[in-house]
Amino acid sequence: MSDERPVHLRIPGPTPLPPEVRQAASGQMINHRGPEFRALLAEVTAGLQEVLATRHDVILLTASGTGGLEAAVVNTLSPGDRVLAVSIGYFGERFAAIAQAYGAEVVPLAFPWGAAADPDRVRQALRADPAIRAVLVTHNETSTGVANDLAALAAAVKEEGRLLLVDAISSAACLELRTDAWGLDVVVAGSQKGWLAPPGLAIVAISPAAWEAQARARMPRFYFDLRRAREAAQEGSTPWTPALSVCFALREGLRRLRAEGVEAVWARHRRVGRVTREGLQRLGLRLVPQDERTASDTVTAFWLPDGADAKAVLQRLRTDHGVVLAGGPGQLAGRILRIGHLGAVTEGDITPVLEALRAVLAPHVPAVR
Repeated sequence: MSDERPVHLRIPGPTPLPPEVRQAASGQMINHRGPEFRALLAEVTAGLQEVLATRHDVILLTASGTGGLEAAVVNTLSPGDRVLAVSIGYFGERFAAIAQAYGAEVVPLAFPWGAAADPDRVRQALRADPAIRAVLVTHNETSTGVANDLAALAAAVKEEGRLLLVDAISSAACLELRTDAWGLDVVVAGSQKGWLAPPGLAIVAISPAAWEAQARARMPRFYFDLRRAREAAQEGSTPWTPALSVCFALREGLRRLRAEGVEAVWARHRRVGRVTREGLQRLGLRLVPQDERTASDTVTAFWLPDGADAKAVLQRLRTDHGVVLAGGPGQLAGRILRIGHLGAVTEGDITPVLEALRAVLAPHVPAVR
């Protein structure tokens, strides 16, 4: 396949963009200190608040999702603060590493890769250590294709009166997420996942309790200072030059999401996730999640059959079928593949993926012959 031939991109992000979003992203530049940008920022912020189910501040940062996670940490914590890092995979460990890099005393609470976090164990850990100030949680772990029960985890954290920082990069705008109702203090998302936009913007929702913590926090920050960002946003601006083209695209993506309806978007992802998992199981492939009830509806991870080489399979999928999937990160590298089905995705988008896997894996799985 030549490089010019279209590919069917099914990775956990960036996600394929609708034509209207691509057209919006190509718009002419505007004065980011002028009235056009004020109107753009106001519309985007209102849309983000609706989708994230919050009445409180939502800040845009020109950064990747990881920049948003760094902002969450440095704006709410001080060096030496004890932090409970709940991890179920590669990206949960990354969140913990960010806190550790800035001097937090990280208390790990790790669960086996492929399992979801147990809210009771989180509650027990907090009760056993009153010095813990905040909890780090990844809502949807794309390394294993497992989604945590965020509502239950949040209830456990709030019962113990601690701050809750949430990595929702691969769940926001896809999976059920109720920021205010669940008591989430900081929620971080990324434009390139479920928001139908290109990479380049981190989205950070902040509760009143998180702002109180921000006033006390002493970790170093400059570019990611959320107080500066809020003050600028109140004037219809940003403290630093924003990614205007991504803002244009995000506005169009939000218009599409709001037209569909937030709960309808959640339901569509549930349907696509179920179709993906059932299709893989019909091919005789084994899912990474240990309990299918915790399987993610945005990313499906499955074990490669014996004798299948991950790099060779990925290459054949792309070269012979135009299908692009993701390999496994960290300890799962070379052992699993991952199918991203988030954003502008329907059940029909999964059919060519399953057909390609059937063809490529036939020599390794008798059920697909």
